[in-house]
Amino acid sequence: MQQLRLFFIALQFFTRLPIPGWVGFEASWLQHASRYFPLVGVVVASIAAAVYYAAALVLPGPVAAVLSTAASIWITGAFHEDGFADTCDGLGGGMTKERALEIMKDSRVGAYGAIGIVCMLATKLSALALLPPRVAVAALFVAHPFSRLAATALIWKLKYVRGEGKAKPLAQQMTTAEFAIAALTCALPPACVLALGWMTPAAMLAAVLAALAAALWLGRLFVRRLGGYTGDCLGAVQQLAEALAYLAVLATLGHGAWTAA
Repeated sequence: MQQLRLFFIALQFFTRLPIPGWVGFEASWLQHASRYFPLVGVVVASIAAAVYYAAALVLPGPVAAVLSTAASIWITGAFHEDGFADTCDGLGGGMTKERALEIMKDSRVGAYGAIGIVCMLATKLSALALLPPRVAVAALFVAHPFSRLAATALIWKLKYVRGEGKAKPLAQQMTTAEFAIAALTCALPPACVLALGWMTPAAMLAAVLAALAAALWLGRLFVRRLGGYTGDCLGAVQQLAEALAYLAVLATLGHGAWTAA
């Protein structure tokens, strides 16, 4: 029952979705709720995939991709997109750690953030639009949980560098056992996708490795530039890992521009 409470606390923190009243709340629960961040991704993926599937029955793939992405953004309240934009502004405009953190705390979106979020959304939408419908649905179930696992890895391995902030309650040192729980929650969706034959093992592996690459690259960048991570950094990792996962799946289909030409 306590584990179920922790999941609902994570769901409430990372999405707009309502949770049952009996769950209750204690501040200390937030310190352990991050273990279910990837499972929240499974919930988001389920809704996004349902929207894509329903839309694709009567509309072209690109329109279904837009509606699915819009649904996921609405469900999460653009939480991760906002973090990605703030990170772009901070790392793009801040030459020192202190200045970068100051910029990231500013609620206004600058040129780096605006350009970054436009490019990020364009990448995700175009990749999803070019995937066959079944593969696109499968990609959603892989990209959403694994991109959140990539962000969770920062909580596990890096230091939170702010004295306060939105992610501070979740930013306590994560144990290896808690991270193992997070990783295990990512296993079921890929297993179902492979069992249904909606994605090849090569595409699955490519997507997972792409998400891992995003975590490793941005993690090293954050340590070098900031000394650790902030809540915005978690959003940046999630967004980049999700986009790279879609691109990796698309790349395995062999539809490169030069090949088509």
